[in-house]
Amino acid sequence: MKKTTILLSSIMAFFFMACEGPQGPPGFDGLDGRDGIDGQDGINILGKVIDIQGTFDAANDYSIFYEFPQTIEVFETDVVLVYLLWDQTEDGNGDPVDIWRLMPQTGIIDQGLLQYNYDYTFFDVSIFLEADFDLSTLLPGDTDDQVFRIAVLPAEVAQTGKLDVTNINSVMSRLGVSEKDVQKVVLK
Repeated sequence: MKKTTILLSSIMAFFFMACEGPQGPPGFDGLDGRDGIDGQDGINILGKVIDIQGTFDAANDYSIFYEFPQTIEVFETDVVLVYLLWDQTEDGNGDPVDIWRLMPQTGIIDQGLLQYNYDYTFFDVSIFLEADFDLSTLLPGDTDDQVFRIAVLPAEVAQTGKLDVTNINSVMSRLGVSEKDVQKVVLK
């Protein structure tokens, strides 16, 4: 008899828990907090790629100086890479293909060792020649109308270990920049 009473009590308890009655009165609303001040919208941090063309000579102390314009925001944590247009070749269709090399680059020429090097801040880039001989003996092919590609990589992009920075095409792909997006600047 006890087992039947316990079983019947359990069934009735489940039955009453499963039933729904009328909804009770709503509870009190909480108090709203003080409204905050709206902040500025975030900016989309994208990398930038610029080609600059310039000539090294005694007047500019064999250096090319490029100051980032207001349209390019470079942060202290960003990485700036500079590539030298080393040569050109042709693809299977006869179209020109640029060969870019990450700087610094050292060349062995008749006079000795010539190095194209650079340094940067978040305001500018300075590209300069270093050599173990008198730079005034350089031929125009080594100094005149040299083309450099500057890539500004946001810190988030530069910190990923899978980016091959020696390959400009890989860098541009990661930044979402195509050849037509590259700004061209000729320095005087």
